[in-house]
Amino acid sequence: MTYQHTPLFPLGEDKTPYRLVTTEGVRVEKMGDHEFLVVDREAIRRLSEEATIDSNHLLRPGHLAQLAKILDDPEATSNDKFVAYDLLKNANISAGGVLPMCQDTGTAIVMGKKGRFVFTDGQDESAIAEGVRDAYEKKNLRYSQLAPISMFEEKNTKTNLPAQIDIYAEGEDAYKFLFVVKGGGSANKTFLYQATPSLLTHDRLIGFIKEKILTLGTAACPPYHLAIVIGGLSAELNLKTVKMASTRYYDELPTSGSEGAHAFRDVEMEQEIHKLTQQMGVGAQFGGKYFCHDVRVIRLPRHGASLPIGIGVSCSADRQAKGKITKKGVFVEELEHDPARFMPHVDESTLGGEVVKIDLTKPMKEILATLSQYPIKTRLSLTGPMIVARDLAHAKIRARLEAGEPMPDYFKNHPVYYAGPAKTPAGYASGSFGPTTAGRMDSYVDQFQAAGGSMVMLA
Repeated sequence: MTYQHTPLFPLGEDKTPYRLVTTEGVRVEKMGDHEFLVVDREAIRRLSEEATIDSNHLLRPGHLAQLAKILDDPEATSNDKFVAYDLLKNANISAGGVLPMCQDTGTAIVMGKKGRFVFTDGQDESAIAEGVRDAYEKKNLRYSQLAPISMFEEKNTKTNLPAQIDIYAEGEDAYKFLFVVKGGGSANKTFLYQATPSLLTHDRLIGFIKEKILTLGTAACPPYHLAIVIGGLSAELNLKTVKMASTRYYDELPTSGSEGAHAFRDVEMEQEIHKLTQQMGVGAQFGGKYFCHDVRVIRLPRHGASLPIGIGVSCSADRQAKGKITKKGVFVEELEHDPARFMPHVDESTLGGEVVKIDLTKPMKEILATLSQYPIKTRLSLTGPMIVARDLAHAKIRARLEAGEPMPDYFKNHPVYYAGPAKTPAGYASGSFGPTTAGRMDSYVDQFQAAGGSMVMLA
């Protein structure tokens, strides 16, 4: 019987818009009966640098259009609209190329597909990593990667390396890439559930998914691009597919399955779950409709005894860019350089919701008394001193407390701002600054508050 291969991920036409980066470092050479694309190291390095910089400053037009849509939706709450409007303003600032869109400038994740007629010097991973390093060195990005010195001692690498790089042999005479900048907050909202096949009925599956989606919360900065993967030949394949789906890389998959056992998108399930997220009431922050921009649901083949289910998100800093090297040159995905065109003419007073002014120069007891008068969801305007503290600072304070030392007065007298800024540009007071995801600080709160600290926290 003749073997007929079915790709696991049979993608349709790539509809991505690209822009030319350079024609240098790419040439065609004939060897025997075949023409080969010869790619210099510098072409790969430059593409990696360009895509990493773009991803930290620019967004896809489709993502920006989804934010603008929230402001036009009469069903959106004032909180939904306030978040969307602020995110559009943030996108306009970051598009200037000085301040990145988020203080957490992420882990660089790169996937490459190298065609069989593509020649390089064989050091592709090194060239990609060098491009990542150059991007973080040249721009005002944060170094977030920690090298383990021992099991319990770590040091910042001061380059944002290592990058996660996977290169596959696939295709003909092109070298194709996906560059992702993944922040810790959204990465931490990636979950694998080893379910049982008994879950494969509509009502049971929807009930399970609803329960798990609610656990995502708002810590990873919604509105999200939500990805759900049902099945998979292994746990790692399931979670890899979650990440790729959250970038919309698999949007051109078939929308139905076959006996060939390939991945497909379940569009009806996507629509049903998206509607479910709108009805949950979580919203972009503290209540509303826009917990998610959209949903991707991918069904994979599986071993009969296993049913892995993966859930993950791409957050408001929706950072990725495709790239490719062909005979015509080096190309990167055309992201939006003019997000101002998505900015509506909005009087901020029309965004609704009371804004309460809080004077942080007051004693902590007075600040707490004022805050206690208002319900959750109240928008605040804070003025005055705060302290900035995240993981390392909290660990050091805990060590002091456990050594019998008192809680420092600055932790008692001021709100704690959970943030870790990116590099400070010349002439600026600070680089890109949070607040951002900080759920992992919760483990410190009881101990710190018992000692009189962490009475007001921003996250």
